[in-house]
Amino acid sequence: MQREGSIGGSAEISVRVAGGVLLVAHLVFAAWYTLRPLDVPWVMPPNVHPFASIRFDLTLGWQEAARRIGGGLGLLAPLGVLLPLAHGRIAVSPLASFVRTTAAGALISLGIELLQTGVPGQRVDVDSLLLNTVGVALAHTLLVPAARARLRRRDERARRHSLRPEDVPQGLTPTIPRVGIAP
Repeated sequence: MQREGSIGGSAEISVRVAGGVLLVAHLVFAAWYTLRPLDVPWVMPPNVHPFASIRFDLTLGWQEAARRIGGGLGLLAPLGVLLPLAHGRIAVSPLASFVRTTAAGALISLGIELLQTGVPGQRVDVDSLLLNTVGVALAHTLLVPAARARLRRRDERARRHSLRPEDVPQGLTPTIPRVGIAP
């Protein structure tokens, strides 16, 4: 029997659909934001040296550095939550979920960086790839395990309260000693 709102029921389907819709909406926004052509008179060369642009950002002062580095961390950070939400499972290994989500975030960021090679006014930056991946990993680490634990507790409470008195286990079934058959 399938209960309304139980995990494995229609609530799981609703969560997956909502996660999928939000995931697609965020990916469309990220693609628009990072792949739109810019009308600039001069474009810096691509940065292929790790941490070079981060070091440069830090020389601009803490406010500008925080804005630029925070933007890099925050651009794809929602994927750290939306990818597991679209997956829709609460009973999954935390390490496997973290690795899967971080790898997917890194691949999406890599795809965006590779597509930027053909967009006028945009430049490839390896530090963007690093910051985007760290942002996905941080968002996943900070939010997903706690949310899954809370959902598991809520589901366990709902299961305990939904048991009828006749469904409650009452101990071991009594056994009758064997009686020998006469010859």
